[in-house]
Amino acid sequence: MIVLITGTSQGIGRAIAQLFLAEGHNVIGIDRQASSIADEAYTHIEADIRHSLPDIGDVEILINNAGTQNEDDIDVNLKALIRVTEKYGVQKSIKAILNIGSASGHTGSEFPEYAASKGGVIAYTKNVALRVAGYGAVCNSLDPGGVLTPLNDCVVNDPELWNQIMEQTPLKKWASPEEIARWAYFLTVTNTFCTGQSIVVDGGESINSRFIWPE
Repeated sequence: MIVLITGTSQGIGRAIAQLFLAEGHNVIGIDRQASSIADEAYTHIEADIRHSLPDIGDVEILINNAGTQNEDDIDVNLKALIRVTEKYGVQKSIKAILNIGSASGHTGSEFPEYAASKGGVIAYTKNVALRVAGYGAVCNSLDPGGVLTPLNDCVVNDPELWNQIMEQTPLKKWASPEEIARWAYFLTVTNTFCTGQSIVVDGGESINSRFIWPE
């Protein structure tokens, strides 16, 4: 299938692109930075999705991964995601759309505009799911918690902060980009019935409620 992924230069987007390529799909990546992916089935387009969307036909799977944190969050994470989806996703060739959200869209944690942008992604996912159902397509959001990407090195490499985070995370670990990529593949290729849903993958952090009671 023809798979379009935004934000493929590093982290989760790069891992998703590599998994789809390994499974034999044709992948188109859009990123404002260059890509190091070397594969005959991969086409890279350098563009800022806030301002420039090239013409690409017959997209069958769309994965909105491009995002930022505490830097024009609403413009990139929400408004640009909507622009990309309306251009490439809501059309008759589409089979699946996946928006990479965040557990913060559910909990409200992190930076204010970041949480707001990801909360908007959750609502927009449901809107799109209703509209692409007529094409027999699904649309969901995948909302990770902590992921071991370069953007998170500032806390991963700080022992004090890392210990505080692990205290809040029942599974005592963060996901790798490759683990999130496997979720993305399942929700867009294997899945054909679950739609309009927001799947939280955060090691249990968002369900961690400390119940205090006498023993």
